[in-house]
Amino acid sequence: MTLDIVRRTGHHLRPDPSRVLSRIFVAGQDNFGTRQTRGSIVLNRIMQLSEPEVEATLADVIGRFGDRHPGLSFTLDRHAQRFARRMLIDHEISESRWKLIGATFTSEVAVEGASLSNPSAVVFHDQSAVPSGGVRFAMTVRCIGEGHRSSIGFRLGVLDAAGSVFIEPARHQLTSGSYGEAPLHKRSFMHLARDRDMHAENAEFVLADLGEQFNHSQLEVQLSRLLHNRETLLNVEGTIKQFRDIAERSYSVRFSPDSDISERVLWPLAAAEQNGMEDARCVRLNDANSPLFVATYTAFDGRTISQQLLTTDDFQTFIVHPITGAAAGGKGLAIFPRKVHGKFVALSRADHESNAITFSDCLEHWEESVTIQVPRRPWEIIQMGNSGSPIETEAGWLVLTHAVGPMRTYYISALLLDLDDPTRVIASLEEPLISPLHEDRNGYVPNVVYSCGSLAHNDTLMVPFGIADNSIGIATTQISAVLERLGVRA
Repeated sequence: MTLDIVRRTGHHLRPDPSRVLSRIFVAGQDNFGTRQTRGSIVLNRIMQLSEPEVEATLADVIGRFGDRHPGLSFTLDRHAQRFARRMLIDHEISESRWKLIGATFTSEVAVEGASLSNPSAVVFHDQSAVPSGGVRFAMTVRCIGEGHRSSIGFRLGVLDAAGSVFIEPARHQLTSGSYGEAPLHKRSFMHLARDRDMHAENAEFVLADLGEQFNHSQLEVQLSRLLHNRETLLNVEGTIKQFRDIAERSYSVRFSPDSDISERVLWPLAAAEQNGMEDARCVRLNDANSPLFVATYTAFDGRTISQQLLTTDDFQTFIVHPITGAAAGGKGLAIFPRKVHGKFVALSRADHESNAITFSDCLEHWEESVTIQVPRRPWEIIQMGNSGSPIETEAGWLVLTHAVGPMRTYYISALLLDLDDPTRVIASLEEPLISPLHEDRNGYVPNVVYSCGSLAHNDTLMVPFGIADNSIGIATTQISAVLERLGVRA
């Protein structure tokens, strides 16, 4: 069913289980049914070791893992510090024992241990040393590891003047960067408080004396005031927890400028995303008052999903905020590359099965949506959605879509929207643009081709796509050819 105008490049990016992060590890947290960790017990055992045993064990750790993790000594110090308050020690301990404590509470995580999939691509901000007529692009990738936990990784590549694609090799020493605070927005708390049916009286009490933008310390002052007034209000403790949960979803991540973009991994931080950061849809904005790059992704806590906004100017420092509003329900919000009539625009799938358009004054809140496409063909009969942000052409907004048919088979197709009124569908393909081939059928999730965003350069459309939620392929086609199949001439 794949159209003959599409060419697969032969690229096949596969998961590499040797690409690992060092993360804090606590004995007992991974045991279902336990009511407490075994951290204190393990600490006591470490304290009973002789100094020669400590020295030999630490030397073994450094010897086996030192070349796999840059700054391993710093990591061990940091993880030991996390447990320092639990150590009731009345004498100084050696540096080796301190680091062994850190090593005991550290583990490796194979970021791509299970699969690599669902990419999106954008024109990179640094175009130095690119061959004439070509363009360098950045690609977000969904990395899936142990326990199906997803994180966001990156790759660089070049699309040359002839339409050939080159992907730079990924480096092996990964880093999750340094976490910090991000500004908190009153509107996000107001909308989420409403969505969660939070006690309005409590929410108003907390937010009344806060500005439109505030920081975590200012919020804690208001939460402390709320706690001191619990005799006159209901469910104060519940409100405090909910406000802290919302605040936790806003944070920053900064990577060293010396790190390569392929070494950077956005790892789950907030409780709302502890089970995964899924399917980043990245777009480069043509709006001087907005961040250069924005991406939406699905946060999963193990039971519920929510959407988060990721912004960056350089793929080195990222700011994360929650996305709110009815139109941001479900998965797959994809932001247009520019405003239309002064409004931000996004593709939405709030009903979990149809394509819709939503407008907003800001990137963090999307309220109402207009349905533009519903499942009707056999190969899309289960559900549909977008495959990333639209591509602007003279003929209209070219939107790659995804659809699910019998045997839960995923396809990629396309539709065309009016430039001035994106709620108006000009045309849609009657068949898939890309379908799973026989060799694509087997994988982590069989029978899936899925993209989170394509790249246009001149008349070439590059479509990176996940294969069976296991690996990544790349296809190219001509924009003019797709428009012709849609019945429109460029």
